[in-house]
Amino acid sequence: MMKTTLFSTITALLLSPVAFAQTMPAVNPYPKTITVNGSAEQEVIPDEIYVHVDLREYEKKGQGKVALDVIRRDFLSNVRATGLPDSLVTIAAYDGTNGNPWWQRRRRKEELYASVTYQLKLRNSRQLDELVTRLDDNATQNFHIARVDHSRIAEFRRQLKIAAVKAAKEKAQYLSESIGEQVGVAVSINEPQEFGGPVIYERAAAGSNVQFKGAPEGDGQNQPDFRKIKLKYEVTVVFALK
Repeated sequence: MMKTTLFSTITALLLSPVAFAQTMPAVNPYPKTITVNGSAEQEVIPDEIYVHVDLREYEKKGQGKVALDVIRRDFLSNVRATGLPDSLVTIAAYDGTNGNPWWQRRRRKEELYASVTYQLKLRNSRQLDELVTRLDDNATQNFHIARVDHSRIAEFRRQLKIAAVKAAKEKAQYLSESIGEQVGVAVSINEPQEFGGPVIYERAAAGSNVQFKGAPEGDGQNQPDFRKIKLKYEVTVVFALK
């Protein structure tokens, strides 16, 4: 009987620190904090312009239908003449139609007209201007700028994220100093949220007089360039006060 009682007493003594620790409230290591937002933004002129050119077979008076192989050969030859390498030219789509509205199909011959869409990666608006002057007006159904980008966009985003966090810390410092406090360690940093994105252009028919907003390139020529890409990041940071 005594052994049983002694064993129960020892067990209670061993378990009591655990139970006591479980009932103790957690201590907040950062009782005083400040939460601030920081932002950074930048505008860059795109140096990657993705253009789609739609080519289609057509009827030439006295010669019949001009085959797509001929149209493609002439188009690629003209593209090379602008200095654009083949590696920056890809096929975006193939298509085919007889070209006749349904209400005229019985009065016109049924013949398939094939078409192809090429994607070209250009550097600036001057390359686009030169390309347009070399397009076949009969074969070119349409061209449009699908999107624009920048070759160093990843680097710009990284720099802006860092700048946004630094701006948040600077704000925390002067706000805390106004009440006689000092900024301590960063308790939490949220992933910066990006505002804005790639510039998408509306479709423009070949030969149209399209103007683009933006600053001209730094070569002294007063020629408009593509609309700038605007990058903006905002971040929320919590700092401890000491």
